[in-house]
Amino acid sequence: MVRNIPQSLSVGGSGRGGGASSSSHGAGASINMDRQMQVAEQLVLDLRYPVRRERALLELAKKRELFHDLAPLLCNSFGTSTVFLQEIISIYPFLSPPNLTPAQSNRVCTVLALLQCVASHPDTRMSLLNGKDSLICLSMAISFALVN
Repeated sequence: MVRNIPQSLSVGGSGRGGGASSSSHGAGASINMDRQMQVAEQLVLDLRYPVRRERALLELAKKRELFHDLAPLLCNSFGTSTVFLQEIISIYPFLSPPNLTPAQSNRVCTVLALLQCVASHPDTRMSLLNGKDSLICLSMAISFALVN
């Protein structure tokens, strides 16, 4: 299960529906936010399964700008760092000689975009900088330099 899930995976940092609005529009927005949170949580869980991973990576990367707390969800979810590291390391054999396919390049760039999301979020930035995930940072830097 996902641990330390943020209480709000809010779009634009507005929270899960805001104050105690009794309007149907406010309730609809809250339900929509809850549904989006469930979708994001399921996508993070799908990262653990190789057959679902590529689609989950793509969907999370598409939504990374919409969800204010996607970075804490990624950072605090069991196994996600390992999945990111596996994805980055998996391209190394194809870098020399250069045999990286466009699909492999796109996939690792998607992982790097999600890691950039984690690195740029104020609540998760320090865990990367303090070395909690130093192997990922090193792999990310090497991959970014080699892919570009």
